[in-house]
Amino acid sequence: AHAVLADLETYEGARSAIAESVELLGRIDVLVNNVGGAINFKPFTEFSAEEIQAEIARSLMPTLWSCRAVLPAMTAQGRGVIVNVSSAATRGIHRIPYSAAKGGINALTASLAFEYADAGVRVVATAPGGTEAPPRRISRGTPPRRTAQEKAWFQAHIDQTLSSSLLKRYGTLDEQAAAICFLASDEASYITGTVLPVAGGDLG
Repeated sequence: AHAVLADLETYEGARSAIAESVELLGRIDVLVNNVGGAINFKPFTEFSAEEIQAEIARSLMPTLWSCRAVLPAMTAQGRGVIVNVSSAATRGIHRIPYSAAKGGINALTASLAFEYADAGVRVVATAPGGTEAPPRRISRGTPPRRTAQEKAWFQAHIDQTLSSSLLKRYGTLDEQAAAICFLASDEASYITGTVLPVAGGDLG
């Protein structure tokens, strides 16, 4: 493993990460875009303009910039796979800017698959539902929920996530990773332009 420190909310950051990877490895066969995560949880009209912009910058732009940065290398070598991590929350409550960003990733996945199939590049995505994970070592920047109203808004999005899942539970990290690994593998060589829901039956 080789760590690269970069700000993926900027094209320069994504470009530098890809360039360092190509220099180290000589090629890039798989790109997994797994940057994102809702910052705020509240009704849409409660979001400020700055908060909306921050959600788009966090959950759409790293994937957009990283795809742009990696495609020259993949097309030059004549093959590659991009796996974008979207979300079943494209249909959900109290995180509308995040939902819009993930909807953008779905559109990006479909259009890039169309445009780069002839170059030998597959572009696919997973759409995770609610997933159990340990506490983050680095905060998303979500402000603490202080009032009863803020706690109720957050709980409503959790309740909606569980109710939308046919299995009525959160997924595991292993379940999400398994779907990503399958789509990245040669076993999925006839799959492109597809968003695979991994959300217990919630299609997003």
